[in-house]
Amino acid sequence: MIEYKTENDLSVEEFRQILIASTLAERRPVDEPERLLKMLEHGNLIITARDNDKLVGVSRSLTDFVYCTYLSDLAVDLTYQKQGIGKELIRQTKLKTPKAKLILLSAPAAIPYYPKIGMTKFEHCFILDDVNKLTKN
Repeated sequence: MIEYKTENDLSVEEFRQILIASTLAERRPVDEPERLLKMLEHGNLIITARDNDKLVGVSRSLTDFVYCTYLSDLAVDLTYQKQGIGKELIRQTKLKTPKAKLILLSAPAAIPYYPKIGMTKFEHCFILDDVNKLTKN
């Protein structure tokens, strides 16, 4: 049976391992422990899914708890996927922030997943990776 709980003190190594086991490592700095530590320190809502003591999923969010929750990382171990763990991690995150709108950026392969579980696709999103790309207008 999978147990879900808030674990804002998740270790860097456990976080790193679940990113690798879920394929999120392709898009996360798993070889930079200092960055992973800062990601954990500044993520103020971390929900875990554990099978006994084994970490099999994590939802890492940044939230003000009343207006918006940015779900930055949703990672489920590949061997545990398609069992509803990701959906339950999202549900648990939303339960902790009931008045806040839950927002996430999907990995390309996961785009079809989110509408299937009841999330609404929103097309008005913008990303800035480099401050030097801002125009002077």
